Amino acid sequence: MRSLIQRVSSAKVTVSGDTVGRIGNGLLVFVCAMPGDDDAVAAKLAKKIAKLRIFQDEAGRMNRSIRDVSGDALVVSQFTLAANTSRGNRPGFSDAAAPEMANRLFEQFCGFLSSEGVPVETGRFGAEMLVYLVNDGPVTIWLDSEVP
Repeated sequence: MRSLIQRVSSAKVTVSGDTVGRIGNGLLVFVCAMPGDDDAVAAKLAKKIAKLRIFQDEAGRMNRSIRDVSGDALVVSQFTLAANTSRGNRPGFSDAAAPEMANRLFEQFCGFLSSEGVPVETGRFGAEMLVYLVNDGPVTIWLDSEVP
């Protein structure tokens, strides 16, 4: 799985003008399932994100996790994280998991993150979404389950 996380002071996602997910302080998490991913991969990524120390402590150092700051996560499925731009100027997305598998792993990932003690809001899988965020820092981190 691939993930792009952003530390935010607020974020929301809308579908057709309706807000379907909204958080205050926490993480906006874009996730993409890849072929070969399974529940174990989703669980490992969720655990990593829950423990990732990217929130400031009293000294201003990134030393606290989302759980430490009682933050929330807004999780949005984003197959475009699998973009392959090695040929020409039009990205290919054949490296993304098939929709049925991707949706199942997206749901599993959200469940695993929630079981790590992180309140989770979501976008709507497969929908045309607008994502609004206030990036705090800014802090943006790329995580790939293939890389430790």
